[in-house]
Amino acid sequence: MKWITGVLLAVAALLAGLLLFRTSAPAELGGEALDDPKVLPALKLVDDRGEPTTLPSADGRVRLVFYGFVRCPDVCPATLTSLKTTYADLPDDLKRRVWVQFITVDPEYDRPNVVRAYLDRFDPAFTGLTGDPETIDEAARQMFVGNVKPQAAPATDHGAHAAPPSGETTADAEAPAEGAAQVASRLHGDQVSILDGQGRFVRVYGNTAVIDGTLQRDMPQLVRQYAN
Repeated sequence: MKWITGVLLAVAALLAGLLLFRTSAPAELGGEALDDPKVLPALKLVDDRGEPTTLPSADGRVRLVFYGFVRCPDVCPATLTSLKTTYADLPDDLKRRVWVQFITVDPEYDRPNVVRAYLDRFDPAFTGLTGDPETIDEAARQMFVGNVKPQAAPATDHGAHAAPPSGETTADAEAPAEGAAQVASRLHGDQVSILDGQGRFVRVYGNTAVIDGTLQRDMPQLVRQYAN
């Protein structure tokens, strides 16, 4: 009987060790990883404080980058709201290593002060970038984000965002004089791109993976893997 007891104890210990291994092993990350980290060109942009910066400018934090525009009525605010929740739910030690950044695809309207007022509605810690249209187009292209200029008629699916005729979603922001009354209708990519602590483009999460909580689930591992 003693040897049976010993065998049972050994089996129990083995099973406990296997369970511990499975629970401690990192879950597979969602999204899509680039085959190799992509070094982004030093495109000259302007941040939401009006200060010059570049696309790959980094400070060691893992960066969550979303391209959108202020007058977008649907998916852009929904995505930023999801990013707000993802960021807010991080413990402080991880939050210090994460940077959420919005890059406008409508720079003619989205001046620095407009972008800043818009992001304050989600989280003051979020930052934004704008610049001249040609540079923004190239930044989007480098990160595989589609950006189609305003169309004559608004589309009905997510890809086309049509703002209401007033064009105003930032009442507390000073809108630029030119084109302020124009309707902005744009097609653009809605993914969230992950940049590592050195400013290299490393991973992409589709919008569904952002909204359904996959990105939020992955954040601790993304920080461990990509932040400096």
